[in-house]
Amino acid sequence: MKLAKPLLIVVAVLAIAGALAYALIDKPTAPASTFTTLEGKPITLNDLRGKIVLVNFWATSCPGCVKEMPDLIETYNQYKGRGFEVVAVAMSYDPPNYVANFAKTRQLPFPVALDVNGEHARAFGNVQLTPTSFIIGKDGHILEQKLGDLDFAKLKALLDKELT
Repeated sequence: MKLAKPLLIVVAVLAIAGALAYALIDKPTAPASTFTTLEGKPITLNDLRGKIVLVNFWATSCPGCVKEMPDLIETYNQYKGRGFEVVAVAMSYDPPNYVANFAKTRQLPFPVALDVNGEHARAFGNVQLTPTSFIIGKDGHILEQKLGDLDFAKLKALLDKELT
């Protein structure tokens, strides 16, 4: 019984130290990519520092990608004026005319880039499955990587926290 209290204190201190160490672990920095939009405009991630950026790798042939686009459009429209940017990166196997048609018919309000030779997918850790999204903080560090459908409630909570 005498050892229980000191043991509990040691466990609590170790738990706090572990939580602090985890919080201080440096998040990876996003690659210094320059995307080219469908309109031929370059977008450099370094130029977007100070904003929260969602880089979304997608394809017109991906049912999950198509399904999440309306929510992505709504979220972008809701937060773009507060420092949120989206770059939708079409995979290298997606025909450019399909991507352009999709962007036009769905009236995508954010930049859409083509990853013609797969260099962006490789730079982001060899992305092969879609949708794959990266949320990049104002400082250029990757806050989260998500394979599959985005959790838009979680994304909006993060944006509300980071863009105050």
